[in-house]
Amino acid sequence: MTRPPAPRALAVAAALLISLAATLPAQPRTADPAVRGVPLTAFPRLVPLGDGVYGYEEIRQPGFTTVSLIVVGRDGVLIADGQGSPAATQTMVDRIRALTPLPIKWYVVGSDHGDHTAGNSVLPVGITYVVHPTSRAQLLRDSAAAPATRRVIVPPVAMASDREVIDLGNRTVEVLFLGRAHTGGDLHLHIPDKKLLFMSEAYLNRVFPAMRSAYPREWMATVDRALALNVDHFIPGHGFIETPAVSREELVTFRESLRAVIAEVERLHAAGVPVEEAVKQANWGEYAGWFLAEQQGPIAVRRVYLERDGKLP
Repeated sequence: MTRPPAPRALAVAAALLISLAATLPAQPRTADPAVRGVPLTAFPRLVPLGDGVYGYEEIRQPGFTTVSLIVVGRDGVLIADGQGSPAATQTMVDRIRALTPLPIKWYVVGSDHGDHTAGNSVLPVGITYVVHPTSRAQLLRDSAAAPATRRVIVPPVAMASDREVIDLGNRTVEVLFLGRAHTGGDLHLHIPDKKLLFMSEAYLNRVFPAMRSAYPREWMATVDRALALNVDHFIPGHGFIETPAVSREELVTFRESLRAVIAEVERLHAAGVPVEEAVKQANWGEYAGWFLAEQQGPIAVRRVYLERDGKLP
C-alpha cells in the first residue's frame, strides 16, 4: 500500500505551487484569442461559473467571442442571449442537451442585435421570452425587413417593468433594465445567490465601444448602476469571461474607455470640427489598439455628434 504524503510534504508542495503560479505571466487582457493564447479550435466552449451556471463563448467574425449565459435550474434551463446564426445556436442547444435532460424554458433578450438573436429560430417552440419593449420593437422592424429565408423571432410580449423575476425551481434570477446602453433595450441577468451579473452588450471586454445604436452618456450611467450592485462577477457580451476580481477591474476599464471616447468626440464637437473631419482627427490613445477600433471609431464619432446635437431617437 502506498503511504499518503505527510502533512509537511503537502504544505511544501502547496508552497511550491503557489510560488510557481506567482512567476507565471498574467493572462493577457485582450479580446483577441490569438494574443490571449486561445486557439480558435477551442471554440465554442462552456465556461463553468458554479452550481449550474455556465458561460458559453463562441467565435464570430472577425475573430472575437460572442458570449451567452446558461443557467440550469431544477425546473428547466434559461439562456440569456443566443448566437449569430441558426447553426451556431443549434450547436449551443446541443451542448446544453449534453449537460442536462431538462428542457430549455426561458430566453432573455439581453441584446436585440443579430449576432445574439439571429439563431433563435432553432430554440424550442413555446419557450418563454423576456424582452424589453424597445428591443421587441426593434425585432418587429427587423422582422418586417427580413427576407423570408431569414426568420426573425419576435417575442409575443415585452416586460411591463424594469425588473422581472424568474423562478427556476431551486433558484430565482432577476432580469434587470438598468438604463439605455448599447441598444436602448439592454437587459441584464442577475443571479443573486452567485453574485453574478450577465451584462450582454452593455459590457464589451476589451472591445472598442460599439455605438451604432448606443446612447453614449446613458451607457456610462448604466455601467455605474451595474457596478453599484451587490455583484462579484460581471460577464460580458463580447470578449473573454474573466475571474470575478478581474471582471470588475475590466468593467471599470471598459467604463473608462466609454468616458475617454465620448470626451474625445465632445472635444472635437465643441471645437466646431465637422463630423466627417472629426472621424479623421479623433485620437483614441490607448484604446486605438482595442479590438475593432478602426471599424467602430468612426461610428462612435457620428453617434456622439448625434447625441450632442439632440438627434438621438
